[in-house]
Amino acid sequence: MARKTVLVTGVTGFLGGYVAEEFLAHGYDVRGTVRNADHPGVAELRDVAARIGGRFDVAVTSLLEDSGWDAAADGVFAVAHVASPAPKQRPRDPASLIRPAVEGTRRVLGAAARAGVARVVVTSSVDAVRSGHDLRDGRVLDEETWSVVSRSEPYAQSKTLAELAAWEVARDRDLELATLLPALVLGPIRRAETNVSVDVIRQLLAKELPALPRLGFAPVDVRDVALAHRLAIEVPAAAGRRYILASDPIWLGDIARVLDEEFGARGFDIPRRALPSAIVKIGARFVPTLRLAMPLLDAPAATSSERARSELEWTSRPAREAIMATAESLIALGVVAPTES
Repeated sequence: MARKTVLVTGVTGFLGGYVAEEFLAHGYDVRGTVRNADHPGVAELRDVAARIGGRFDVAVTSLLEDSGWDAAADGVFAVAHVASPAPKQRPRDPASLIRPAVEGTRRVLGAAARAGVARVVVTSSVDAVRSGHDLRDGRVLDEETWSVVSRSEPYAQSKTLAELAAWEVARDRDLELATLLPALVLGPIRRAETNVSVDVIRQLLAKELPALPRLGFAPVDVRDVALAHRLAIEVPAAAGRRYILASDPIWLGDIARVLDEEFGARGFDIPRRALPSAIVKIGARFVPTLRLAMPLLDAPAATSSERARSELEWTSRPAREAIMATAESLIALGVVAPTES
């Protein structure tokens, strides 16, 4: 039987590369969208496909342009729309995030509808659930909750509005759609570069944070998020559903403790001193990085992944394993080095 082709947008990104490999490893061919066909991630995935025995090709497109999307979606079985901007700093103009996220989602799903694909999976974010809410009471959020856009930071606005746009297009164009909402995506990097989520671990290993704000996370391994993309395409009942992908809540101080237990003896001076929330609030008026952290301050990342576990039979690694795998890859690739001899 001929292998089916899945279109993966943003295929050279941290998550996109793992999503492509997940499909290749399970009998699919992959077409990936890229802005630059010479990106090193393209050669890496060609090597993966050659080793596994699948086919990998690319389509050069942009979330902000109409051209290329119909050709990219032509003949594919399903679409995994992973691409979306995720800068490390708060943008001066929120539209620089929101516009490509929303317009790009509309372009991808429009092309999917015209191509008659069987199903689309959109990578949203837990930020499309928890942002704009006061979560200091520790309540557990599920997929029925949506972020309050007017009270959210630009990145959360972009993910929420893009997901809402996806559901609108799916209704209008009679598309089968599932959305995935991962929390902090960690796991082994493949190149000596980081993204906004992995940078949390890099900053701790490099001791760029002199003290630790009380920030809540729920790390999930990138390999498990990639698995969820395949399951959301293969499981019939996933159509029309949102799925949170997260581990149990953990504070930034606990992440630091995990790193210190393993890497402190290897010369990494991991910060352990707590930074009082009152100081964070004052500093956020002047420091953009602290301002970005404000939605997580004193708010445990209490979200439920029960729907993914029960309906998709999704399984995930413990948060500690994801944290350790991230750190080991950062060290192995020379992104961070010991601070003590």
